[in-house]
Amino acid sequence: MFRRVLIANRGEVAVRIAATLRAMGVSVAALYSDADRGARHVRDADVAASLGPAPAAESYLDVDAVLDAAERLGADAVHPGYGFLSENPDFAEACRGRGIAFIGPSASSMRAMADKVEAKRRVSAAGVPTLAGRSLEDDAEASLRAAAEAVGFPLVIKPSAGGGGKGMHVVDDLDGLARTVPVAAREARAAFGDPRLFVERFLGRTRHIEVQVLGDAFGHLIHLGERECTLQRRHQKVVEECPTTGLAPGLREALLRSALEAARAVDYVSLGTVEFLVPVGSEDEYYFIEMNTRLQVEHPVTECVTGLDLVEEQVRVAAGEPLRLGQADVVLRGHAIEARLYAEDPGHAFLPTSGRVTHVHVPERAGVRVDSWIERGAQVSTHYDPLLAKVIAHGADRAEALGRLEGALRATRVAGLSTNLAYLGRLLARPEVVEGRLDTGLLDRVTDEVAREALEGVDRPLAAVAYALASVARAATSGGDPVWTARGAWRPGGVAEAVVRVVVGGTGELVVTVRGTPESAEVSVRAPDDARPLLGPVRVRARGEDAGDGATGHLLEVDGVVHHVVTVEAPGATEVWLDGEVTAVSRAPTGAARPAGGAGDPGRAADLVSPLPGTVTRVRCAPGDAVSGGDVLLVVEAMKMEHAVVAPRDARVTAVLVAPGEQVAAGQRVVELGPPEGGEPAP
Repeated sequence: MFRRVLIANRGEVAVRIAATLRAMGVSVAALYSDADRGARHVRDADVAASLGPAPAAESYLDVDAVLDAAERLGADAVHPGYGFLSENPDFAEACRGRGIAFIGPSASSMRAMADKVEAKRRVSAAGVPTLAGRSLEDDAEASLRAAAEAVGFPLVIKPSAGGGGKGMHVVDDLDGLARTVPVAAREARAAFGDPRLFVERFLGRTRHIEVQVLGDAFGHLIHLGERECTLQRRHQKVVEECPTTGLAPGLREALLRSALEAARAVDYVSLGTVEFLVPVGSEDEYYFIEMNTRLQVEHPVTECVTGLDLVEEQVRVAAGEPLRLGQADVVLRGHAIEARLYAEDPGHAFLPTSGRVTHVHVPERAGVRVDSWIERGAQVSTHYDPLLAKVIAHGADRAEALGRLEGALRATRVAGLSTNLAYLGRLLARPEVVEGRLDTGLLDRVTDEVAREALEGVDRPLAAVAYALASVARAATSGGDPVWTARGAWRPGGVAEAVVRVVVGGTGELVVTVRGTPESAEVSVRAPDDARPLLGPVRVRARGEDAGDGATGHLLEVDGVVHHVVTVEAPGATEVWLDGEVTAVSRAPTGAARPAGGAGDPGRAADLVSPLPGTVTRVRCAPGDAVSGGDVLLVVEAMKMEHAVVAPRDARVTAVLVAPGEQVAAGQRVVELGPPEGGEPAP
């Protein structure tokens, strides 16, 4: 067995691999870029080495730098994880050239499967069904036309050197192919260090089903069942499960058999995954699409139902050990489903987000596993994949696993940046998902609706009440006592009346009126220009508690119904978690009648907020400036995309609340506007 293994990766997968290595008694060596200095995977290791600058091309994708670090740290093996160099045969060869074991297949097997056209030729010769495909030699018109004629439209462009959905694009004609190839090549180079592409016939409604295989150097090769990976958005897997449901028994057996034949076609030794497309409703039709010669992101669902540690099996095979089990020993028990938690904003076309994590809570309950790298204070960078965590649930059957996963997601909290958490919860509740009516285009058809439901899911008046009660109590609190238990928070006899004006989710202002004490308050909520209440007046009882990790928990009893609320302070806003949903709430400026972006009355003041978490890159205004409607006042960047904050109308800048380089949260106030020169505030 190895003495020390270098994990040539970062984030969640590095933390996951390190846990197994420690359990095996193997020393752990880690790598980090400047962006990851002090990250959890570094602290979890016995030793670690710096790779240099944050960009992946200058750190985690630098073969020489990685191997120099391995030698410096005394590692006798390297585990590549997934992504980065995990499917790079030159890296595998270079490891072995320096006398360092590569925990993965041989370079020759990797090359055979990395060249997608060669892979199809090999597996087809072994009797495995394939789709028509062709390599793109260059982006010249003649080459593109020849490839299109060989494959036919619609077709899909894929990177030759990697999988995982990165760099994949579906095109319908030659013009689209010519426009998209340069983009796909850049994406492939950024993700895998290799810009080569190939094209393949695109099928319509299909399921994406993959088979886990495991082989050793003694000729033993087994499968560990199949996984359903059909729920994808833009070719990126979002939810995976094991085993599949609704497959004809003969089709399932054919898939398992073909996966083993595909692996044998390249003399495969290690852990790997063979992927297929299956037309919806098919009894016997399926097509090989690729083999991933590495550990998969979704491997935990297979671990749950087989009881195996796939990383341990992978390490043992690389150390020269024979498989410890045969095909008859592989028994699938129950059902497991995994949801990927990403740093992305469903409200802004799923743009990746960045920022500092201010609060994390993951549930500890039966049948639930969370693989994660984030913790309070972790900095989510724009340089890497936005995967934060995987929430996995295991049950006796699919219904139980799905129920456990939904409950776990409701109990999960990540504050400080936008995530797809609420989106995942809404997605899993869709009838198509509950009933297993899946195809690879489902998410692209329903994502806008699901994202809108997620954004609108929070009870805005109740979120405003939670913020307002905490705000009133905090204003009267001296010292550091918790807001609900401080004796000075509420005057004897109650508060005569407190009015708190808030902006909820950056979409509109609400006015909250509070009378009484936290044990028995009368609360009403209305829009600023409408006397009719949206909520109340209702009786509210509030009780607070420490929610841990920088958060405050509240039990709000509204007309006899108890709601669980958690608030987390962030710069310029408070994140309010209410009954499993989350929104950002901030104090509206005095006299403001509209939130950012509202046209409103030109005689009133206004407040501009950041549309999403990110970094302020440019400020184009200063206090006292006269601005016109549509003027760009500042720019926020998130994951290399720029977002302008514009003046909703003619106005005068009264305050600029941020500076270039500052991190901002979604809904955080950034600029205050007053009436234009000569204008008077409305009464």
